[in-house]
This record gives sequence, structure tokens and C-alpha cells, in this order.
Amino acid sequence: MKLLRWAPFGFALSFMNIASMAQPPKSDRASDSLWGFWSTASEPDSVRLTALNKFITIRFLNSDPDSTLHYSNLLHDAAEKKGLKKQMAAASILQGRGHVGRSELPQALERFRVALELYEAAGDRKGASVALNNMALTESDLGDATRAIEHMTRSLKISEELKDSSMMARTLGNIGVIYVSQRDTANAMDYYQRRLVIAEALGQKDILAEVLSNMAQIQGEGKRYKQALALYERSIAVSREIDYPRNEVICLFGLSYLRFHQGDLPGALAYDLAALELAQKIGDHALEGVGCTAIASDYQAMGALEQALAYGQRSMALAREGWNAYNIRDAAQLLYEVQKARGRVGEALDMHELFITMRDSILNDENKKAIMSQRFKYDYDKKEALLQAEQEKKDAVAAEELRRKNLQRNAFIGGFGLMILLAGTFLFQRNRISKEKARSEELLLNILPAEVAEELKAKGEADAKQIDQVTVLFTDFKGFTAMSEILSPKELVRDIHECFSAFDHIMEKHGIEKIKTIGDAYMAAGGLPTPNTTHAVDVVRAAFEIRDFIAEGKARKIAAGLPYFEVRIGIHTGPVVAGIVGVKKFAYDIWGDTVNTASRMESSGEVGQVNISESAYALVRNEPGLTFTSRGKVQAKGKGEMEMYFVEKG
Repeated sequence: MKLLRWAPFGFALSFMNIASMAQPPKSDRASDSLWGFWSTASEPDSVRLTALNKFITIRFLNSDPDSTLHYSNLLHDAAEKKGLKKQMAAASILQGRGHVGRSELPQALERFRVALELYEAAGDRKGASVALNNMALTESDLGDATRAIEHMTRSLKISEELKDSSMMARTLGNIGVIYVSQRDTANAMDYYQRRLVIAEALGQKDILAEVLSNMAQIQGEGKRYKQALALYERSIAVSREIDYPRNEVICLFGLSYLRFHQGDLPGALAYDLAALELAQKIGDHALEGVGCTAIASDYQAMGALEQALAYGQRSMALAREGWNAYNIRDAAQLLYEVQKARGRVGEALDMHELFITMRDSILNDENKKAIMSQRFKYDYDKKEALLQAEQEKKDAVAAEELRRKNLQRNAFIGGFGLMILLAGTFLFQRNRISKEKARSEELLLNILPAEVAEELKAKGEADAKQIDQVTVLFTDFKGFTAMSEILSPKELVRDIHECFSAFDHIMEKHGIEKIKTIGDAYMAAGGLPTPNTTHAVDVVRAAFEIRDFIAEGKARKIAAGLPYFEVRIGIHTGPVVAGIVGVKKFAYDIWGDTVNTASRMESSGEVGQVNISESAYALVRNEPGLTFTSRGKVQAKGKGEMEMYFVEKG
């Protein structure tokens, strides 16, 4: 029997922003009070903007990236209108954090870079250190460890010069994590030791507890069990002293890991059960899932397969609830081994297939990060080359100026020649700029609605707007994962491109705005950016055309003996906020519960059917040529039971 057992827990990178370093109380009362300060026009600008920054940090930063982006855009715009560079920089950090939460790492890196420029222009060295830290963490996530260490070292140097011990401790910890990701445990331990010294000197017991746990994990994975045990026990003692139960849970998992790998299975199980109980007590579902997987692994190793199965299934349920790809993969692998040992071949095969699917999904995400890293490196190197060329140009002009002064008798000739040179350069640049402007215009209209693009050109910005009623459409392909295993990447992309291109034409035909594609999902909305009264029926008729297009493609593929797509379609009507995300790479997007509900309509639907919500049904039920089948109340994930209808052409 194959035994499964993992390291206790991953090392965590610590993203930063100026407001979060003050660690405000995370209560609704606190955030409501901050929103009140922001909403009071009589308050000084600096007070209002600081309040909004802290409001975003408390209410949304670690839980709602869409809202983080929306409100940080508001903060940035307000600061920019007042010409407050530090507040603009702080907003840029929050924008970057929002993009990180949405896994949009290149966009996040760009916002952190802008923040660095603003902080440096304002002479704010602490802010610059924060920006460099966030840049480095994002670069590390993109796989560029070399540049990450370079920027993190710059951040550390600033903290040392400012004698900011708290910032130094955070940065040292982050450098340690980056070295761990590169499997350079010697350097990682060096930086953790330095962080430990600062934490002890300042009495920062939360940081002390964390760094002791990090050091213990490295020692444990290096099979230095005695040293690891001492560090874990010390970390637990500190965690209990300051009431830091989450870190205590991680340490208990670590102690179990040590026992397991020394052959003490009952001891490992006892620590895991204690960790699970504490994780449940504090309501941390992620740690609860890790605990269930660890306990299942303990029971599997002890030959208690029924107990292993029960905890493995519980772990899978928690992983699916939080849709954590890594935890689903690990739970599936364990359940495969358990079911195989129980002689349940069918169930084992199901789990093995799920394991393969999640493993490949994670691998695809990692490959995407690698591609983004290469693209960023190219963009960065190109910017560096342009800056170098600009500097060389300035140096050449300076040398020419010096030569001109030394040759006064040729002043007229030299000046005339320089004038011709500048005139030629000006004409060349004007022609190039004209062409680039036309190209930019074309690209802008390709990614933004015309009305929004015009507002952007006229004002230099486009305001987000509340639209009271739009109809949102979601589609998703059934069998996409299976096809990705059969087709080559090139063939798969070709088929998706064919489908989404057809969807684009259908949207254009019915006056519907395409919002974005997410993997194999397609999202569009009717009734924006300019509200209208036909959005619901427009979207329903577009959905019929999408369904029919996919059905025709399926018939052709079957006749040719080829794999085919099937589609689920969901529609919901409600209010949204619509606007532009970011300031560099524009993207028109929509936010609100309406979007989530439309997605649930798709996932709760059936292949070949157009599934609509009650609010959409209310707008189209009297439309000639449509028939409806009530599905009654259907359970929708995260929404409870909802009235749903299948709509058909009459």
C-alpha cells in the first residue's frame, strides 16, 4: 500500500500595504466608521483618503479582490484629482493587491511599479520599500526568483537605513520564503535567523511564533527531527501565550509530520486530531481540510481503511466547498489509494481520474505563470533597453553641445545643422505618433465599448457606473477537460477560438456587450453600457444561437468521428457596477451579485438548455415565440434554492 504524507503546511508570502502595517481592528463597526469619514465632504482630503484606504484594507483586501479593485480605483481617482502622490501610490498598491487576488499577476506587477515611481517622486522611502516588497513577491509568483531577490534586497536596504525594524522583519521573512521556493534552505535559514533576532528584540511575538514554525519545518524536512521538535514546541508556547491558534494548528501538523516519519503512527494521529479540533474551533476550513487529509493518511498507514475513507471523503467535501485545486488533488490521490486497498475498483478509478484532472489543471496554471514570467521579462528588458537608448541619446546631445561651445566659430553652421536634425526627428516622430495613434484607436475600440472609449479619450478616465438592470449570460463547455486530454494544445485552442469567434459575432448581431472569457467560460451582458429595455430578450435569443451553433458543430464532429463540445448556458437579470479595471491595460468589466448568480444559473443548468432565473423570466415570459418549463426551486451553490426555468423557441 502506498502511504501518503505531506509536509505540514506551505510557507506564506506576506504582501504589504501601508495601511495594513498599522493592523487596525477588523470589525464591521470599524469599517463603517471609516466609510463615514470618507463620505463626509467637510473632512480634510488627507483624512478622507486615509479613511478610504483603511476601509478597503479592513473590509475587502484579503477576501474580495473585485471590491478591492473597485474601491481602490475610486481612491486612486480621488487622490489624482487632488494631486496627492503618496495617496495615489497607496491606491496603486491596493490595486495591485486586487489583481493578485484575481491571479492577474502582470497587471499587479505594473501597479506596484507605478506605486514605486510615485513613492520615489514623493520622497517616501518607506512607501518605496513597501512597493519593492510587493513587486518582489509578485515576481516570485511569476517564477522570476532572481529579480524577486534583487527587489527584496533593495527593500531590505531601505528598511535598514530607516532603522525600521518591523519592516525589516517582514522583508527578511519574505526573502526566506523565496529561498525556500528555490529549495535553497541554507539561505532561507540565514534570513529566518535574522528575522528571529529582530522579533525577539522588539517583542513581536506573532512574528516570533511564525518564524519558529518556518524554521522547524525546514529542519523537519531535512530529517533533523530533534531540532525541529524543539522549534515547534517553542512556537506553540508563544502562540498560546498571545492567543494565536492558527499558528498553533500549523505547529501541531508539523509535530504530527515528525512523528509519522519516525514511525510513531499513534503519536502522529494524536497530534492531527488535536490540530483538527482546534481548526474547527476557530472556523478555519482550509486548515480543517488539511487536518482531515492528514488523519486519513494516518489511518491509511495504520490499515484502518474505513476510518481513512471517512476522513478522506470529509477532506474532499471541504476542498470542493472552497474549490482549492491543490487540496482536491491531494484528497483525490489519497482516496484513490484507500479505495484501491478496499478493492473498490470503480471508486478508485473515479478518484484517480479526478487526481489526474486536478494535477493537469495545476500544471496548466504553473505553465501559464511561466509564460507570464517570460513575457514580463521581455517587457522589462525592453523598457530597460529603451531607457538606456534614451540616456545614450541625452549623452550624445550633451557631447554635441560641449563640442559646439568649444567651436564658437562654427556656431551658425552647427546650429543650423542641429536645427535640421531636430526638424527631421520631429517630422519622423510626428509621422510615427500619427500611425501609433490610429492603431491605438483601433485597439481601444476593440477592447472597450465605444461610449466608454469616447469618455476615456475626452476626460482621460471613465467613471464606473451603477446600471440598475442588465441581463448577464454565462456559457461553459461540458467535456472540456476530457477534450484537453485527447486533443493537442494547438487543436484545442483552434476549437475554442472557432467557438468564441462565433459567439462574438452573435453578441454583435444582438447588440450585446462581450465582457470576457475565463478559460472555457464566456461571459456577456445586455443593457450596457447604454441601458435599454430589450436586453433580456436579446440575450435569450443570442443564447439560442449559441446553443444551435454548438449543436451543429457536435453533429459534424460526431459524423467525422472527432471529439466535440457541449454547452451549458445560464442567464440572470439584475443590477451591476460597470467600468474600467486598471489604468494601464484597460478592461471593461462588471461586478455585483448579479454576475455570481448568472454563473450559478449556468452551473445549475443542463447541456443543450438555456437556464434562466426568475428575474429574467419575469422580463421575457410574455414575449411571443418563447415557451418555458418551470424547474421549481433548484439548489444553487452559495445561493440556496432558486426558481429556475428552461426557455425554448416556441
